[in-house]
Amino acid sequence: MVHLGHNKYNKHMKLPEETDYLIVGCGLFGSVLAERISCKLKKKVTIIDKRNHIGGNCYSTIDQETGIEYHQYGTHIFHTNSQEVFRYVSQFTQFNGYYHQVLTTHKNKVYQLPINLETINSFFNVNLKPFEVKAFIEKKVKAIPQPKNLEEKAISLVGEELYEAFIKGYTQKQWNKDPKELPATIINRLPVRFNYDESYFNNGRYQGIPKEGYTAIFQQMLDHPLITTILECDYFEIKDSITVKEKTIYTGPIDRYFEFQLGRLDWRSIRLERKIESVEDYQGTSVMNYADLKDKQTRIHEPRHLHPERSYQKEKTLLFYEYSESNINEPFYPINDDKNKELYRKYKELAMKEKNTLFGGRLGTYSYYDMDQVIAQALKVFDSLKA
Repeated sequence: MVHLGHNKYNKHMKLPEETDYLIVGCGLFGSVLAERISCKLKKKVTIIDKRNHIGGNCYSTIDQETGIEYHQYGTHIFHTNSQEVFRYVSQFTQFNGYYHQVLTTHKNKVYQLPINLETINSFFNVNLKPFEVKAFIEKKVKAIPQPKNLEEKAISLVGEELYEAFIKGYTQKQWNKDPKELPATIINRLPVRFNYDESYFNNGRYQGIPKEGYTAIFQQMLDHPLITTILECDYFEIKDSITVKEKTIYTGPIDRYFEFQLGRLDWRSIRLERKIESVEDYQGTSVMNYADLKDKQTRIHEPRHLHPERSYQKEKTLLFYEYSESNINEPFYPINDDKNKELYRKYKELAMKEKNTLFGGRLGTYSYYDMDQVIAQALKVFDSLKA
């Protein structure tokens, strides 16, 4: 692990009376901008977070009982097609050879996810070849020229049987909504393949897990004499006690910034339950989805599989059962239905009138971004600051 010298994190550190840039949130968006502004613009940066650690939802740490490194807020896989993003993040880490695959359990049987040729053959008990499967599925789908919601979109892609088995129940658990109430665009994150490609991120030219874990990346990003990092610090308690010469960069929930004056945006969150099993390997993969409503968990994570290059102990393994829930104190996923899209549009109009405050990241822009998209967004914002 990387150990910081001059820039220790300290919740009791005195808040500077003034700073060039105040960044709210030590996640990817805020940390990338803190690193760029301090290194390239030579400006003073104060970055704060109400949590007791850096790294936002990418934070990783070591489980004391098993010695296994895990991601505290659910499994995070870095993947990107952007050479610019990969080149940037590679300054702070090397990636291992982990290649992400997801499996799903339906009626106590395990299938490949995303739906591919193996899923289709196994589910329908057939032995189709790649050139045969498209015609097979076309007989099962319902032609819907302009799908209005997630259910219609899914049925138009894979038919009712595959939708009912692998998408409907999981979606209801994840979003606590009938798929008919969700936008069709959500299903775009789950491709359908007519071959045996098992990679979850088949568009990820670069992918893997940081060899030293995610937290080490943030430690290096924020290890600069012009950066002051303060944890367990609530922006809304200190915003009037610090002078910001240039800009405030806010990465928290946008509705909270405006004190919910237009109403609350809807978010989904997760709850993770830690369990220890006295076996070396419990499920054989890092993430197992559970498609059926009878299984209350949406996923089970087994983080030992994220670092195949490490020699973990064999007597125990670490698991996290994931449950989807509504928790306004830990917003994770925006619910991009029509109502929330319209409310966010109004908040965005207010944000654009804030001359000295920029909004970014998942929470600040009410967007379901992957990690590489957040980094790309931050680099783009930095280019505009530099200009």
